[in-house]
Amino acid sequence: MSSADPIDRPRRGKTYSVPNLLTYGRVLAVPLVAACLFAQVIYEGGIWLRWVALGIFIVAAITDYFDGYLARAWSQHSAIGRMLDPIADKLLVGIVLMMLAADGTILGWSLWAAMVILAREILVSGLREFLAELRVSVPVTRLAKWKTAVQLVAVGFLIAGPAGDQIVPGVTPVGIALLWCAAILTLYTGYDYFRAGAGHLIEDDEP
Repeated sequence: MSSADPIDRPRRGKTYSVPNLLTYGRVLAVPLVAACLFAQVIYEGGIWLRWVALGIFIVAAITDYFDGYLARAWSQHSAIGRMLDPIADKLLVGIVLMMLAADGTILGWSLWAAMVILAREILVSGLREFLAELRVSVPVTRLAKWKTAVQLVAVGFLIAGPAGDQIVPGVTPVGIALLWCAAILTLYTGYDYFRAGAGHLIEDDEP
């Protein structure tokens, strides 16, 4: 094969573009936030660790907007960016929800809200993977973007949790209320995705 032949290779310029670097940073933020919460509860670290975790989480959440915005503005869309961006969001929310359940910030009936969010993300990811094999694209709706925003705000309040309650009473209850709002949006948007993909699922089963 000559050097003139077209070869579909990933371009390093896009792999290490600013939007993708922001996405990589969001993935790296996940274990850092989890480590802060783990140290604060399991090793009885200072309450200041909640603020460190919140700071890292806020920076990571902000990148969720800017990586997509910059990719569109600078025409730096890439396959790895499209693949990793939704995964980074799910990791950030899912892992932190597990830590918040473990440290008792999310208790009782509120655990159902967290389970609804986690279950929906797994189911929709499976649906997207199946539809991708059929070369069917399911676009992200505006409501789904709002769902992600509400999830991030709710988790932010809950990360502050007891540390925030010491300054402004009611931070944790507000976070729990927002978590339920996010769960409701999660159910609705999940139904939208399954309704959009249902026709392809039925067609695939027909002889």
